[in-house]
Amino acid sequence: MPPSAAARADSLLQHRSFVAFWLARTGSSFGFQMLSIVVGWQIYAVTGRAFYLGLIGLVQFIPSIALAIPAGHLADQYDRRRIVLLGQLIEWLAILALALLTFLHRADVLIILALVFIISVAKVIEGPALQSMLPALVPPRLLARATAASAVSGQAAMIAGPALGGFLYTTGADIVYLATGLLYLVSVAMVSSLRYEQAPPVRVPATLSTLFAGVRFIRERPDVLGVISLDLFAVLLGGATALLPIFASDILHTGPLGLGLLRAAPAVGALLVGFWLSRHSLERRVGMIMFVSVACFGVATLVFALSASLWISLLALFATGAFDMVSMVIRGALVQLDTPDDMRGRVNAVNSIFVNTSNQLGEFESGMLAAWLGAVPAAVLGGIGTLAVVGIWMWLFPGLRQRQRLDNGDVEQQEAAKVA
Repeated sequence: MPPSAAARADSLLQHRSFVAFWLARTGSSFGFQMLSIVVGWQIYAVTGRAFYLGLIGLVQFIPSIALAIPAGHLADQYDRRRIVLLGQLIEWLAILALALLTFLHRADVLIILALVFIISVAKVIEGPALQSMLPALVPPRLLARATAASAVSGQAAMIAGPALGGFLYTTGADIVYLATGLLYLVSVAMVSSLRYEQAPPVRVPATLSTLFAGVRFIRERPDVLGVISLDLFAVLLGGATALLPIFASDILHTGPLGLGLLRAAPAVGALLVGFWLSRHSLERRVGMIMFVSVACFGVATLVFALSASLWISLLALFATGAFDMVSMVIRGALVQLDTPDDMRGRVNAVNSIFVNTSNQLGEFESGMLAAWLGAVPAAVLGGIGTLAVVGIWMWLFPGLRQRQRLDNGDVEQQEAAKVA
């Protein structure tokens, strides 16, 4: 039987809303990548000291850890679209301030760092709300494809954003800030226009119990705990990107161009696989597909670690990005679909802490291990560690290993049944 007119209209509206959401994510992602380039160049041009480049990372890291949990609580207590709009408007105003101060030659290093801190705080506040909006914009069966399409915009921004920012920087830092502000303005307009329906939240006071309800929820759901912790430990052990300068110089004997290609290879692999996943649905054996993808990520890391050829290393890094995209899409969709809407903000906040921690500690772990054992043994141990984590997690979380579908039923109905 053909779908009713109402169903067709609803589907069309959902599609239009996701397009607006995707354009918003794309605009803000490209803008942020361009912003990262111009801030780094400008601060180094003003100071000439690497110390201040480290401070850029610090003023972004502190809010991401300190404010993620409260931001998740806000996302579950208030209108998420308004939270996202508020965060992006604050970022836009701070970027315009950077442009104006740079044009007037009044942008000293402390002012730049202060405005970057404000932008970081706004991004942390909007993050859980933005992530929690996606399941309401598409049907559950399309969530994995929507997640992949959203990830594609992020990967494209990582590849092209810095290059575009660097090109525009030749005309002046204030021009880059203005272009970044324009992209954020597009994002604000798209978020304002999308159709988003959220059930009226039940307001509860911000106690320790409500703030950390996301942690408790994850601990009580084996599948959710399994995918989030798998990401934490696999990335913590398997990330070799921090060692790329060593491999490029001492092992592959290539120059800055080769290093640039090595850095771009994982993003290109993720981008191409993300395009494919945005057009094709994952229908069966999603648990095993995720575990196999993470295992292949570990194998590709081993190949990279043992390679002495630039082309083999590029292919291995391409594969790490491709397999990581598959597992990331499954993990992201599964967490969203297994979480009730009134908990998604707090769960996404905890997930973001895990992701940020795994990336940053993973680079630290790789650097320390390389300093102790050497770059090749460190990367080899990382690949082996990833394979070991996959084996252990398959044993610890048999339900996740046997999971067939991303959509495991209506979560809200399951929760209501438990309460009844």
